[in-house]
Amino acid sequence: MRDEARRAVREGGDPLHERKREKTMARLAAGNSFQSVAEDFIEVKFVGGQKAAATIEKARWYLSHLTDPIGGRPVSEIEPAELMVVLKKIEKAGKRETAVRTRAFASRVFRHGVAMSLCKSDPAALLGDALMSPIVTHRAAILEPRKLGALLRAIDDYGGSESVKIAMQLLPHVFVRPGELRLAKWKEIDWDEKIWRIPAERTKLRRPHSVPLSVQSLALFNELRRHTGWMDWMFPGERSHLKPMCENAINTAFRRMGFDRETVTAHGFRATASTLLNESGKWHPDAIERALAHGHSNAVRGAYARGQHWDERVQMSQ
Repeated sequence: MRDEARRAVREGGDPLHERKREKTMARLAAGNSFQSVAEDFIEVKFVGGQKAAATIEKARWYLSHLTDPIGGRPVSEIEPAELMVVLKKIEKAGKRETAVRTRAFASRVFRHGVAMSLCKSDPAALLGDALMSPIVTHRAAILEPRKLGALLRAIDDYGGSESVKIAMQLLPHVFVRPGELRLAKWKEIDWDEKIWRIPAERTKLRRPHSVPLSVQSLALFNELRRHTGWMDWMFPGERSHLKPMCENAINTAFRRMGFDRETVTAHGFRATASTLLNESGKWHPDAIERALAHGHSNAVRGAYARGQHWDERVQMSQ
């Protein structure tokens, strides 16, 4: 090392300056690791963008697949081939959709790095066509009126938790996503206007969603209020009323009732509503879409639909 230093001095270099430069570069590389860039991306785009807690958690879950293999690597030095090894390992485990979504997440991290001048390209962008497409599976739903009637009678006879029973009874009336139901709070109910107002931060499209409450829905909410009306959550957890009901509570109840996952799911009630309402021919398709809180690609048309189809949605809910 001493000979190398002397040689550097003879050639006009400064060994001390070079060592300082190398240490500085090492510190910068540590700060510009894929892990640090990914965490900054999540903080800026997800936390700063006020995304739902579940969305933030999902982003961190995708990152967890990348942390050990490439998390410590400088983001500017990661090659497509080494990222592909990670994704193929996930794919070979039978998790095609996870591999595809993890690649998409990595691509967004690299693009964030490019925007921050931490790397020059997005190696994940080159890998999309090299992964197997996920096998699409639709959530199970009952689409025949006769079978739906049998399910509703079985729910009425359910002997488990009263709040879980009422949650199952409400699903075919309100058409909301299961997460929107189980995280509901009593302050969201407008009893005078007979409306359930779901705040934007709890909806998939990050827009507030109003649900007209039928006579049956109001009766169910009033019954639920006898059990949990003094709490913050409408559907508190069994172990602690300070937490909401478990996300698997409704589907677990269906399994106990003898309905397997290929027959009934909590989310499947939305498909049931969409199919039967559309097939009835009684309602405008936009009214059905609004009831399901589906967005419009045309923002102007979406705003118009919100204004014009409320009365129809009230009738539909009844």
